[in-house]
Order: sequence, then structure tokens, then C-alpha cells
Amino acid sequence: QVQLVESGGGLVQAGGSLRLSCAASGRTFSNYAMGWFRQAPGMEREFVAAISWSGDRTLYTDSVKGRFTISRDNNKNTVYLQMKSLKPEDTGIYYCAADQPVLWGGHTMGDPERYDYWGQGTQVTVSS
Repeated sequence: QVQLVESGGGLVQAGGSLRLSCAASGRTFSNYAMGWFRQAPGMEREFVAAISWSGDRTLYTDSVKGRFTISRDNNKNTVYLQMKSLKPEDTGIYYCAADQPVLWGGHTMGDPERYDYWGQGTQVTVSS
């Protein structure tokens, strides 16, 4: 089992920044690729970003490329999502998730069905 706890959400004006954190406990954190997903009201959960177990590979959805950066610190068992130039359409509950792949899955890292463990989420609200 892996337990995931997100933090760092809040209310921010458009153009602002936030950094989300996801602290992991339980099994060896460095064995897992990690992903961030978000869900807006009335919408399905969508992929935001993913990072390999070593941090050498990342994947982003097109709408956040150049604005968001995913990173991880395996010594701290934490994955981060740095968000800049936030837009109202970035509003939603942000979830981190853990996946134990044999190999980095490339674009399939965006599939929520791959992920084995999920946090409870943290709310991000971007006002216009």
C-alpha cells in the first residue's frame, strides 16, 4: 500500500502561481512513477503530468506545457507540481497518483487506469 497526501492548493488570481506537493508513505516511493490529475466540477478527471520513478522522463498534457513543471524528491518521498501563469480553466481538484510500471509507458502515462494509488486531492481555484 502507498498512502498519498496532497497539499498546497488554494485560491489564486489568474496569472499567479502555486506549488502542489504530494507526500507518499508506505512502500518504496522510488519504485513508482507518479502522476497528477485534475477534476473540474461536472467534468471527468483529466491527466495533467507524470514523472518516471527516477525523474528522467516527464509527460504533460498540452494545455499545461510551458506553464507547469512536475518534479520529485525521492529522498523526501514527495512529488511536486509547480504551476505558473495559472488560468481560470486550471480550476479543479488536483490529485496525485502512483503507478508501478515495469517500463515508462510514454503517452499511456496519461491513462488514469494505470495508477494503483490515489490521494484525496487538493482544491485549486483560479479567479479571473
